[in-house]
Amino acid sequence: MDYTELTKAFGAFFAIMNPFVNLPIFLALTAGFTVQQQRVLAFRIAIFSAIMCAVILFAGQAIISFFGITVDEFRVAGGVVLAHIAWSMLNGSGFSSHHGTDREKDHMSDLSGLAFYPITFPMIVGPGTIATLIIYTGHAGGFEATLAIGAVVAVILAILFVVLFFASGIGRVLSETMRVITTRLMGMILLAIAVEMIVAGVKAVLPGLAS
Repeated sequence: MDYTELTKAFGAFFAIMNPFVNLPIFLALTAGFTVQQQRVLAFRIAIFSAIMCAVILFAGQAIISFFGITVDEFRVAGGVVLAHIAWSMLNGSGFSSHHGTDREKDHMSDLSGLAFYPITFPMIVGPGTIATLIIYTGHAGGFEATLAIGAVVAVILAILFVVLFFASGIGRVLSETMRVITTRLMGMILLAIAVEMIVAGVKAVLPGLAS
C-alpha cells in the first residue's frame, strides 16, 4: 500500500472517528463528572476502541466471507454508509447510526458501561468505521499493508485519547464555529472518499459498466 492510499485511509478514518466532532458529545455525556473521572473514561474508551478495531482489522474479512460477501460488494455497501454519514455531517444533522437511542442511553450506569456504549460503540467504532476497516484491509494486499492500516488507526486513536483526556480544557478553547467548520470539512472529504469506494466497487462487481 503506497503513501497516497495511506493518506486516503487517514482522511477517511479521521473524518469518521473525528475527535473534535465527538468532543462536545463526550462533554455532554460526562456533564457533572470530575476531571479525573473524564480522564479515566478517556483511557477506557481508547482501550475499548483499540480492541474493537484490532478484532475487525484481522477478523473482518473472515466475517464477510462467512456470509458469502465479497470485498467489492462490501465496498459498495460501505461506500453508501459512508456517503450517508458524510451527507449528515455536511448538513449538520448528525449521524444517527453512530449514536444510541434514548432508551439505550438510559441503561448507562457506570464508567465502563459508558466507555463502551455509546461512546466506543457506536460513536467511534460504528458502522462507518467498521465498513472502512474491512474495505481497506480487503484491498491491503498483504500482512504488512494490513499493519500499516492498523498503524493509521492507532494514530487516530492516540489523537482521540489526547483530545478526550484534555476534554475539559479543549472544550473551553474550541469554539462552536470551529467545530462546525471541522465537521463540514471532514464531511466533504468523507463524501469524496465514499464516492470513490462506490465507483470502484461497482466497476469490480459489474465489470461491463467499466468498458
